[in-house]
Amino acid sequence: MDKGEVFLLWQTRVSKLLNIEYPIIQGGLAYLAYAELAAAVSNAGGLGQITAMSLDNPNELVSEIHKAKQLTDKPFGVNFAIGQHGRPFEHFVEAALKENIEVMSITGGNPAPFFKMLEGTNVKKLVLVAARRQAEKAEQLGADAVMVVGQEGGGHLGKSDTGTMVLIPQVVNSVSIPVIASGGIGDGRGLMAALALGAEGIEMGTRFIATKECVHAHPLYKKALIEGTENDTIVIKRSLGAPARAIANSWTSRLIELEKQGAVYEDVRDYISGTANKNYIYDGNVENGFAWAGQVMGLIQDEPAAGDLIRAIISQAEEIRRNWAL
Repeated sequence: MDKGEVFLLWQTRVSKLLNIEYPIIQGGLAYLAYAELAAAVSNAGGLGQITAMSLDNPNELVSEIHKAKQLTDKPFGVNFAIGQHGRPFEHFVEAALKENIEVMSITGGNPAPFFKMLEGTNVKKLVLVAARRQAEKAEQLGADAVMVVGQEGGGHLGKSDTGTMVLIPQVVNSVSIPVIASGGIGDGRGLMAALALGAEGIEMGTRFIATKECVHAHPLYKKALIEGTENDTIVIKRSLGAPARAIANSWTSRLIELEKQGAVYEDVRDYISGTANKNYIYDGNVENGFAWAGQVMGLIQDEPAAGDLIRAIISQAEEIRRNWAL
């Protein structure tokens, strides 16, 4: 099979929408998704993304975009965590528009004002959702595709405990725009399972942290992902109405105990702050902070280059296709 045939084999509405070779998207990854990782994913045929709202100001976003453009001539996106403590995002969006970013994704919050800013542009709009109704609302507001995360995922999740296997078909049956599966996916088997469920692509967050180009992640963070299992994750912030999956450690144990005692946001603010997050993921203080991770860490066994990871995923998926005689 030549390269052209391989390209056609993996063309879905998602890959066509985003102008990429393979329907594989790298998650926004707060404090971690920067130029090196985004460019490596895009160079390998997927869609890399830069996280915007983890940066201090729009000028830093422009700098990361310029760096990524030096590293790749392929499409890449910018992710906006617009629900991040109500922090204004408008100037970051304006900066991305001036840099002619063609794909933007949003997580958290109401996408309506975000979409308003993109009216009259050709920007492709992706929205991360964790429930069928959220997906339907995103489509109504003008999303070009939805990324649907099941309970297995890392970081912020839906308030229900619906897993990817059930949630993806529900959403596929409810919207007409392309669906991108997320949560518990880390290899070619996950890609093929997502396609079988009706999704037209996958988004991976945790798996891309354990890659060589995720240069901001501390080695001890990556070590925890490689050596841990799905049982080493835990859902925090459930009592605050914002459940999120992280690596279980003494820090998350103390937080959950406070939640059980009826703590409100002000009581646990320091436990769930960006500083506490960076203590772990940047500085390697594995018991003095927290780190997001999905249950897919039970499938992670190495730290490849991002390009090698994508090639391995496609190779495994193609083998499955052959076995299925498709």
